[in-house]
Amino acid sequence: MFIELTKFKVKNGKSKKVDEWLTFLNEHMESVLLTLEDEKMFVETIFREKDGDQEYLYWYSIQDSDGQSVEDSNHWVDKKHLEYWNECIDQASKPIDLTPSVTMIPAKIKDSMT
Repeated sequence: MFIELTKFKVKNGKSKKVDEWLTFLNEHMESVLLTLEDEKMFVETIFREKDGDQEYLYWYSIQDSDGQSVEDSNHWVDKKHLEYWNECIDQASKPIDLTPSVTMIPAKIKDSMT
């Protein structure tokens, strides 16, 4: 099982596009949740931070080790998600992976994940 939290820089001037992206994901949640099955993604949460003029998106996830990557997905919602990603995420800025120090998942929940 992988537990990740990664910070990505948003391209300057793309805040309204990020609004559209996050709205898209929320409005198509039923389709989004179907794609998580193939990814063996138990939890995926996107956080948003605005620090002055700079904006960041954080991805938090708990995923099984042998899930499909979003890049390999044939789901229409994932293809649209990646279009937003390519338009909004600053590829020139290195993502920052935060290191988990403590993981607190009750055994009965963890057992149901694996």
